[in-house]
Amino acid sequence: MIRTLWTAIAGSAALFFLGVQVLYHATFGDRPTEWYVDMTRRWARVILRASGCDVVVQGMEHVHPGQPQVIVANHVSWFDVFAIAAVVEVPYHFVAKKELERIPLFGASWKAAGHISIDRSDRERAYASLARAAEKIRRDRSAVIIFPEGTRSRSGRLQPFKKGAFQLAAGSGVPIVPAVVSGSFRIMPPGSWIIRPDTIYVRFLPPVPADQAPDAQALLDQVHALMVRELVHDRALHP
Repeated sequence: MIRTLWTAIAGSAALFFLGVQVLYHATFGDRPTEWYVDMTRRWARVILRASGCDVVVQGMEHVHPGQPQVIVANHVSWFDVFAIAAVVEVPYHFVAKKELERIPLFGASWKAAGHISIDRSDRERAYASLARAAEKIRRDRSAVIIFPEGTRSRSGRLQPFKKGAFQLAAGSGVPIVPAVVSGSFRIMPPGSWIIRPDTIYVRFLPPVPADQAPDAQALLDQVHALMVRELVHDRALHP
């Protein structure tokens, strides 16, 4: 409980300190994209340090600097987000549900930093958000990070994927980089606010070219089957 309280205090303090800077510079427009990404990365690292959680990374060579790419990851805990945000070194933007914008200060900072919200209740707005994501990765030659399950898995097993990430990749002609995350479910599973320090394992797999499949659905099916297989492998190594 003490660890949870300390993480909340440290994370809130870092959010205030970094978020105010993000909002200020977004208003006056005097910082490059990489600066806003670094603010996100620094906040995630503060939370990981405060929580006592380590991150072990493999396959970072598959995340190519200067190349547009869509990173898709499984999602079982908020700590998936912190781990990926902390370790990806190329410029990136998260794509996530619009409800995050309602969180005081976080939501405004999230939007000001260039991360992209999806209104899942409105298909036309959702497509418009994906179009903005496509424009960002082409313009900045950067990565977007998406959790294609749409919400955290309560069982820890990979859920069916929503199609948005794969439509984005197929429509933009950019590769999918699958990321498999294990260990985070033990730290803070859905429905729990108690943090139990542990090690998070993040493994980036070789890119899957968008043109390797005939359409977005086939690309989705291919990546889902690949991630199911790799997660079984990783959980055998890190039960």
